[in-house]
Amino acid sequence: MPKQSRQYWLFKSEPDVFSIDDFERDQRTHWDGVRNYQARNFLRDTMQVGDRVLFYHSNAEPMAIVGTATIVKPGYPDHTAFDPQDPHYDPKSNPDSPTWYMVDIEFVQKFSEPLTRDQLRNDEVAAGMMLLKKGSRLSVQPVTEAEWKAVHRLAGVKDIA
Repeated sequence: MPKQSRQYWLFKSEPDVFSIDDFERDQRTHWDGVRNYQARNFLRDTMQVGDRVLFYHSNAEPMAIVGTATIVKPGYPDHTAFDPQDPHYDPKSNPDSPTWYMVDIEFVQKFSEPLTRDQLRNDEVAAGMMLLKKGSRLSVQPVTEAEWKAVHRLAGVKDIA
């Protein structure tokens, strides 16, 4: 089966848990702890190596897109679900039939200035992002190629796609 064309995503992280600075320091991380079935399906079934990621600081002031990443390992079982000592432990998840999945991502760049929700709303293309829709709370969500390009244009950074 031929590989699908590159896809684009937005991953939310609270900066007091894992910030863009933490990511820049570590350079690579597994994206664990996602406990929503729709987001899990994206991680498990859709994301592929080479897909691009917008890194978003949620529950922050300001909430903003702060950088980019690349998926370097496709979906695999989220081991944190099996560890009773982990905050993301799920007693119903079973290693023989895992419920939750994660991907590995690699740091690409940190934006010199955060790209805020207001800046996105004021752009004709970016204003359509799922991130800005009422009730949209997914921590992992798709982004269109046009939205990806708009974010780079607004942030004044080179598009690595």
